[in-house]
Amino acid sequence: MQFMLLFSRQGKLRLQKWYVPLSDTQKKKISREVIQTVLARKPKMCSFLEWRDLKIVYKRYASLYFCCAVEDQDNELITLEIIHRYVELLDKYFGSVCELDIIFNFEKAYYILDEFILGGEPQETSKKNVLKAIEQADMLQEEAETPRSVLEEIGLT
Repeated sequence: MQFMLLFSRQGKLRLQKWYVPLSDTQKKKISREVIQTVLARKPKMCSFLEWRDLKIVYKRYASLYFCCAVEDQDNELITLEIIHRYVELLDKYFGSVCELDIIFNFEKAYYILDEFILGGEPQETSKKNVLKAIEQADMLQEEAETPRSVLEEIGLT
């Protein structure tokens, strides 16, 4: 996978993850071009399209488009399944995920994506294992944010 974009029906980019090194101007240009291309397509059209030397695979869930760019020889159906698995993970974590969850909890959305996909390749296909890792990270974060006294900090209590 080259990159993943999440954007709204209005073309607002909500999340972007790049797995290839590109400059910020290149990323903006590619994002704008891909978003315009996908939004211009009719709802009944295929979710795959050839773009430059890549394949764009996208799926719309409610008001969000989940869009991935993969190599020309990669399997589009597996990419579609990866998108669906990510949506399922978001749905399990947030409980019926919506665009506002992504906007206000974007760090969690990125974290879930990083637990699931690393370097453009799925690392863990089990939803249960990914959600367990996220739950453990949440517990660690809560522990770190819990106020402690100075004596507890230096281990005297």
